[in-house]
Order: sequence, then C-alpha cells, then structure tokens
Amino acid sequence: MSESDCNAECEANFAQDIMDAEVKHENENIVKSDDRYYTQEILRKSTYEILEVKVKEEIEEKEDPVNNQDVRINVKNEIEIYEQLIDFTEGNYLLKREPTYNVEKLYQCSQCDKTFSQKCHLKTHQITHTGEKPYQCSHCDTAFLHNSKLKIHQRIHTGEKPYQCSQCKKAFLQKCNLKTHQITHTGEKSYQCSHCDTAFSHKGDLKIHQRIHTGEKPYQCSQCDKAFSQKGTLKIHQMTHTGRKPYQCSQCVKAFSQKCNLKKHQMTHTGEKPYQCSHCGATFSHNSYLKTHQMTHTGEKPYQCSYCDTAFSLKGDLKIHQRIHTGEKPYQCSQCNMAFSNKSDLKKHHRRHTGEKPYRCSQCDEAFSQQGYLKIHQRRHAGEKPYQCSQCDKAFSQKGNLKTHQMTHTREKPYQYSHCDTLFSHNSDLKTHQMTHTGEKLYQCSHCDTAFLHNSNLKIHQRRHTGEKPYQCSQCDKAFSQKCNLKTHQVTHTGEKPYQCSYCDTAFSLNGYLEIHQRIHTGGKPYQCSQCDKAFSQKGNLKAHQMTHSGEKL
Repeated sequence: MSESDCNAECEANFAQDIMDAEVKHENENIVKSDDRYYTQEILRKSTYEILEVKVKEEIEEKEDPVNNQDVRINVKNEIEIYEQLIDFTEGNYLLKREPTYNVEKLYQCSQCDKTFSQKCHLKTHQITHTGEKPYQCSHCDTAFLHNSKLKIHQRIHTGEKPYQCSQCKKAFLQKCNLKTHQITHTGEKSYQCSHCDTAFSHKGDLKIHQRIHTGEKPYQCSQCDKAFSQKGTLKIHQMTHTGRKPYQCSQCVKAFSQKCNLKKHQMTHTGEKPYQCSHCGATFSHNSYLKTHQMTHTGEKPYQCSYCDTAFSLKGDLKIHQRIHTGEKPYQCSQCNMAFSNKSDLKKHHRRHTGEKPYRCSQCDEAFSQQGYLKIHQRRHAGEKPYQCSQCDKAFSQKGNLKTHQMTHTREKPYQYSHCDTLFSHNSDLKTHQMTHTGEKLYQCSHCDTAFLHNSNLKIHQRRHTGEKPYQCSQCDKAFSQKCNLKTHQVTHTGEKPYQCSYCDTAFSLNGYLEIHQRIHTGGKPYQCSQCDKAFSQKGNLKAHQMTHSGEKL
C-alpha cells in the first residue's frame, strides 16, 4: 500500500468515526441519564484513541521534529472541532476530563508482538519484515520503504535544495539540515558532556561523543569483527568488503567510496586552495590541511604516545606510530604475504606488482611509482641540492642522502638486528640484512631463475639479457649498464684522484680502491675462507683461493 493510500484510509476511518458520533448524538434523547453519561465518556475516549494513534504512527514515519510538532497542532485542532460537535448542553463537565491514551490495538503482526489500531499501519509495519522497498528512484537503483524518503533522495539527482538559510545563502535538501546549520550562526551549544567540558549544539552529537569515553561501539560489521561508534562509519567500512565506490569524478576515471574524498580529489583538477594561513600566507585545498599546517607555527602536538614520549600533531599519525610498539600490520598485500602498518605503504608496494608509474617528469619521459621520487628526479634537472651538511661543504638533493653522509662524521649505527649483533647506519640496510637470514628474495628475473632482494638490482641484472647500456660516456663511445661504472670510467679521462690515503700520499680515483689499499696499512683481511683458516684483504683474492679447494681452474 502506498503512503498516500494509507493516509486516505486513515482519514476515511476518522471521518466514519465522526459520522458515528453524530448519529449517537441525534439518538441521545432515547437514552437514560446514566446511559447518556456512559455513552459520552466512551465517545470521548474513542475520539482520543483515534487521534493519538494517528499522531504516534506519523511520528514513527517522520524524522523531522518540526513536522512532528505540526502534526500535533493539526490533531489538536481536530479535537477542538470534535469537542464542539459533541458539546452537549447536559454533562458538559465531562469534556474537561484528561484524555485516556491506553487504548486497545486491534491489528497484530503475525511475525512479532507489535499491535496497531489501524490496518494500514500494520501493512506498513509488515514491510519491515519482508525487506520490501516499493519506492525506487528513477535515476538510480536505490529503493526506499517510504515515499517521503524517496523524495528527499531524488533531490540529490535534481540538485533541488528547498530549505534556504535566512542569514546566508546556503540551501539544504532537508529541513533538519537547515536547522543544524542555523545553530552555526547563533553559536549555541546547549548539550554538554558529563565526562569533559566539550559542548555540542545537538543531542545526537553529544551521544556520539560520549562513546569516546565509554568505549561503546554499537555498530558491528556482519562480515568481520570490526565495530564502530557511528553508523556512517560502519557504512563506509562495509564498502571495503563490497568494493563499491559510488562517487565518481566527472573529469577522470577515479571513483571514491566517500563524497568528501571526491570533493578533495576534484580540487586537484581545479587547483583551488581557499584556506589561507594567517601566519605565512600558505594556501591549502582543505581546512584540515590548514589546521595541520598551523601547528608548525604553534608547535602544538596534542596526541602523545602512551608507550613512549613521542607526540604528534595528528591523531592518525599517532595511530600509525603506535603500531611500531604493538607490531600491528593491518594492511596485507593480496598478491604476496607482505603486510604494512599503514595504507599508503601498501599502495606503494602494490605498484611493485603492477609496475604502475603514475608520476611522469614533464622535462623527460621518465616515470615514477611515487610522487616523492619524481620530486627528487626533478631536482637533477634543476641542479637543486637543498640539503647541506653542517660539518662540511657537501650538499644533497635528498634528505636521506644527507643523513647517510652525516653518519660518516659521527660513525653512528643505530639499527641493530635482533637475532645477531650486526649494526647498521640505515633502516633499509637492516631490512636487507634481515632477508639474508630469511632467504627471502622478492624480485625474480623473467629470463632466468636468479632472484634479488631489491627491484633495482633486478633491473641491472636484466640488462645482461637485453644488452641495454643506458649510461654513455660523453667523451668517448663507451657505454655502461650501471651509472657507477660510467663514473669510474670518466675518471680515466680526467685523471682525478680525490681519495687520498691518510697513512701515505697514495691517491685513488674511487673510494673503494682507497679502502682496499688502507688494508695494507691496517692488516685488515675481512674475507675469510670457509674451508680453511686463510683470510684475504680483497674478495677477488678469496674467490681465487676457493678454487684451490674445489679443483676448479680459472
């Protein structure tokens, strides 16, 4: 039954009760005094029964508190008219009695214990059991239980916003949204949290906030164990299971699960940055970015780690940091077993499998998997080296390279492997070392069975199969598969020997040659034979020696 049919049936029932009341009033002269008193009281209760049920059922179907108030006003008017209709000359005091609302409900649902006073309301209720949604949108596949909800939804497609603010030009789809907005003009916040000093303009916002203190998460995902404090957050999460992304960009193929993310993305096309910093004039596309930036001026870091003293300006950064302590890695690659502590690292990792390189240099054809790599590359074109060492004149295009260089001054090695005593200057070196223990080699050559720890090593290796030599000497015709080999070769043209021994006056064109030479002075022999006690200062000498054990001839 449609909503309009239901309302028509309710109005017809109400009109019939009015007519019955008139008939009883006309025949009143044949009723005894006591009987007339009884008839009037029943008639009175019957009237209030109909009206109260009508109000209650309409309130259940409408979310707008203003509309509910309008319903009660209309009902009151109907009651007043009805009271005039049955205003007898005798026993008039009976109409001043308080109305009785505990009325009998005749229509009971066969699937639950709920009862209703009118058949049309029972029919509406039964749809909640069947899951039927008879009102379907003509623009999309979304369907609704009530026609009123469909009308509100259709405004998304038509762009209609009938509720306009009288103090500014903003307009809204629903009246309740307008009321929420109007409070921003008054600044009224009448709902205060009993646990802290935070106040809210709406009771619903207060309830959601209080769940932070209570830890309550009433909305649980049916497909996994995750629970949420807000229904909207649950809906967004459920899209990770379905893969649904209803918000698509009109200028490119990208789609999003949330409307706010689409709006953020669209600004990358327009270049719009409406939020400006009052301290330095920097502009941002989003207010949240501005707030984060402003903390660089104030130095504010309100989110402190409970495991250590580290503090953060953003709550999200704190959560990611805490995973270092907990070891949690919730983002797992679907193509291999690797897991990550944050989503951005997983996205970067995925590109290793897909080979996707969305960031392309505007000055050459080189493309990169990460925006940061593109920025570093562009500095090579510009000759920019913004990171300068404070202890010497050397400068670098990357901050990481500066840190690596600074350790040559301090000799610091802060990264230690937990299963052995080996120390490393960099976390990347530690990770590489860990793979030597696990035997893990992620990158395998498609031409042969050789596998590598790093993708860069695989690329260099594949040049042996393809014969590619991208690094060519500008002074002669020689070309090389690796950049380091080109640099080594170029020294033969210049005769430059910048690396000088601290024990004697001998100088070398490469740092590696200097290290080998210094072992003559120090007596260092780091390369030891696994089959005998002999040790060597150079790796090549060790390999030559090992052949004496195997019987292999050079």
